[in-house]
Order: sequence, then C-alpha cells, then structure tokens
Amino acid sequence: MTAPRRPDATGRGRPDATARGGAAGRGRDRRARTILPAPGAPHLTGDRPPTTAVVGGGIAGLAAATALAERGVRVTLYEREPTLGGRLAGWPTTLSDGSTVTMSRGFHAFFRQYYNLRGLLRRTDPGLDRLRGLPDYPLRHGSGLHDSFRHVPRTPPWSALGFVALSPTFGLRDLVRMNPVAALPLLDVRVPEVYERLDGVSAHDFLESIRFPEAAHHLAFEVFSRSFFADPRRLSAAEMVLMFHIYFLGSSEGLLFDVPDEPFPTALWEPLAAYLDGHGVELRTGTPVETVEPTPDGGFLVAAGAREERHDTAVLALDAAGLGALAVRSPRLGDTGWRERTARLRGAPPFLVSRLWLDRPVAADRPGFLGTSGYGSLDNVSVLERWEGEAARWARRTGGSVVELHAYALPDGAIREPEQQHLEQKRLLEQLHQVYPETRAATVVDARHEWRADCPLFPVGGHGDRPTVRTSDPGLVVAGDLVRTDLPVALMERAATSGFLAANALLERWGVRGQTLWTVPDRGRSTVLRRLARLG
Repeated sequence: MTAPRRPDATGRGRPDATARGGAAGRGRDRRARTILPAPGAPHLTGDRPPTTAVVGGGIAGLAAATALAERGVRVTLYEREPTLGGRLAGWPTTLSDGSTVTMSRGFHAFFRQYYNLRGLLRRTDPGLDRLRGLPDYPLRHGSGLHDSFRHVPRTPPWSALGFVALSPTFGLRDLVRMNPVAALPLLDVRVPEVYERLDGVSAHDFLESIRFPEAAHHLAFEVFSRSFFADPRRLSAAEMVLMFHIYFLGSSEGLLFDVPDEPFPTALWEPLAAYLDGHGVELRTGTPVETVEPTPDGGFLVAAGAREERHDTAVLALDAAGLGALAVRSPRLGDTGWRERTARLRGAPPFLVSRLWLDRPVAADRPGFLGTSGYGSLDNVSVLERWEGEAARWARRTGGSVVELHAYALPDGAIREPEQQHLEQKRLLEQLHQVYPETRAATVVDARHEWRADCPLFPVGGHGDRPTVRTSDPGLVVAGDLVRTDLPVALMERAATSGFLAANALLERWGVRGQTLWTVPDRGRSTVLRRLARLG
C-alpha cells in the first residue's frame, strides 16, 4: 500500500514516514490543521535575487533562512555566538580525564506535535533517524508519589480521562471537590481568544480556581508550567492553557517525545549548516549585529563588527533582551509603538543546568528523563547515556554515568553572585542524591554548570506587548518563541513556526509561494465539549 501524500517540509508533498524509535512522520493526528501560504511562483526568477539579513542563528533564524534560501533569496545569517542553534547550541569542552565532550544548555524534548520543527530537521534527515523516542515521561514528587504518561491514551477526551484514572494524585474525594465550571476553558482553546479570556490571570490562580488536588497541582501541572522557565504565579494562564491544548487536551499525539541521538551540533545544526551552505547562505557566526537601520531606498543597513552591508529585507530572530537592545541601538527601526513594546519585553528568571560526569553508573532502571517536584529547586534529571551516543561512549569507556540536572525559575540574584551560584549548584547535587540515592557514593569526575537568563517571560497581562511577525515596515519581520503567531504553537515549535511565517511574509512580497505549515487542531476536538466551554 502506498502511504498518502501530504505537503512536505517544503510544501511540495511527500509520503508520511516513521522514524526509528517511534518518531512519527507529520504526526498521527488526522485533525491537524494545514496553513497554506499565499499563492505564488515556486521560485524566484531574474538575474538579481533579493537579499535578506537574518539576525540570529537559533531555530527561528534557521527556519527563516532555510525557507528563503530554498526559493532563491540571497541570505546572510548573522549569529553572535561561534555556533548555530541558539538555546540548542553546543560547544566542545575538555574534561579532567582528557575526554573532549559537548556541553550545551541542556535537555530539550522534541514532542511529536512539533510538525514544523520536525519539517526543518527533515531537510537533512528525511526519516528523522537522528531522533530517538523515549519510552516514558515519568514524574516524581518528593513525597513519594509517582506519575507517568506511558500508558495514558493519546486521543482526547480519553487522554484526560485516562490520566485521571491512572494517576495516583486523583482520588474520588478529589474529583468531587473540583470545580468543573472553572475548568471549561480547557475544553475549547482557540487563539487569540484564549489570551483575551485568560491573559489577565496567573497559571497558579487558574489551577487554584479549578481546585485540582494539591498533589496533582505540584506533580503534574507545576512541572508543565515550569517548562516555561517561570514560576506559575508569574506565568499567564492563557499560555499554560494553550500548552494543555497543544500537548494534552487538543492533540492526539500524546505526551511522549523524541530526543536527538547525538549532541545538538552533530545531530542537528552541522548538517543543516551544510544544507544552507549548499543553498548559497552566507553563515557569519561569531558576528554580533550592532545596528539595523532602514535605508532611503527601502532596504536595511546592517552593521556587524567593522562591516556595514545593505540588504533588501531583514528578519530579526533574537531573544527578548537582544531584540530590545537592538531596537535601542537602531532608533529608526520600526515605528515608535513597536520600539516601546519591544522595550517592555522581559526575560524569564535565571535557570541552571548542571552536567555531571560520575565515576560509576546510576541504577540500571533509571529513566532517561525524569520530571521532579518537591525536592527544592530540582525540576528534572536526565541520564544522557540512555539516548545520546557521545555520553554512552564515555560511560562505556569509563564505567560511569553522565547526569544532567535542571533548576528553573531561580532567584534573580543567583546568576549575579558567584557565592550564590556555588551554593545552588551544591544544593542541586544534594537533591540528586535524594532522587537517586546511589549517586551519593559516586565521585564527580568533572562538572559543567550553565547559568542563563535569556528565555522569554509570558507574564500575566503581557500578551499585548509581544511582537508579531509583521511590523509596520513590510521589509522587516520578527521571529522567535516570544512572537505572537495566533496559532496553537509553543516553545521550540513556536520558534520554528514563526521563522517560517517570517519567511512567508517576505516571499509573499515577491510573488513566491512560501512554506506550508501544520499545527495541532485550532479548537477543542468535541462539539459537545466546545458548546459546554462556551456556556462557561
């Protein structure tokens, strides 16, 4: 039997595929929404193709550069760091035992709802063979409660019912005292209506109004909300409810996910860099952009280092701090309202990633990834040799383990005070010993600690200040996971989707057909439940 043909990553159509480890093709959800680009020619024609400066080499910038270059645009990509990947970058480091390994900003889950990110990765890995499926998404609370999504059905409403039935955090008494009316917004999530309804409420207060069991609140829902690197009291309920729709109540992809089988540079970005080079993209890593100023003829003058170069259009694919700082240094960029809103953008609190190379293995039954709550600042633990080739090779050679710890939403002062950093790193190690007691006997052969504070904050009431892809200048577009897209996407998928949308906005000006996109369903799946939600 021939697999049905659907638009592929470039919008042309290819069979669905299934990758090693269970990584789905475009996904299993037959209700996934297709977003078609404006009609146009498949490729630019003429002797002088337009030029675009893409500022930022993370997922959003790479997606924009890919879609533009494939259609004949001359792209120059500027990235201040020496490597591509943004928050998924990696770099070499030498351990005390002489091993050269790759350090990064830590674990990222490639959920099967990430249709557009996966489409980007298919440019160099058509079968997604470099992604490996993890068998479970386990959660553990310091009180001893455990939860899992391995056996939860994927398709709503059975996913929600199955979670409640299987989770130890829901008892009959808990179900009786819950407030079903307050939970109705979860049943029919639409963008941007969800922001109009819930952006003024915190994620914490929304969950309190539903009266979820305290154990479920801490074990499951707080783990999810903290994936935005923010305390639930500071996070917009609209963003959290959208997340529930994407990953749980609105999608049939389930909550299991894939991870790259080698470090990010090897598995993802080095192949994509070669692909972009083959399409004529000039990659200028280690090149911070100082200013982007409009020119009288409608283009943009990009100043980077000692060079100034004119481009016809520009894509700004920066984090909140970088975008705000660029707007301050480029006072003629955009309009006054855009610059004022950009200046109000804020980053999430700092977070810490500690990677430890241990002289002995953790217990054989430890999962590759574990979400945690109730242990202090520890939010998750990864055992990298369970899936990553580089870590597995080190572990086999030394008889040890490579363990990674995450602590999200730490106090703002922690990142600025070396003494506080040291104390937090020590506390995180002690919390690992509580979660995996066998690690108390292990010697830390070496360690690397990454302190960062550059993720976007989605605060209560902040949706209106977030930039959109299009600006008042048709030649200037914005991309990144901080961008408002009016689509049900989040985190890495929002970055990839916004990058493609930015490219599509520019291609539309030149009469060229852009990238076909996919999202999870853009509303609740059940007509009855949608009507109930409207009544609430």
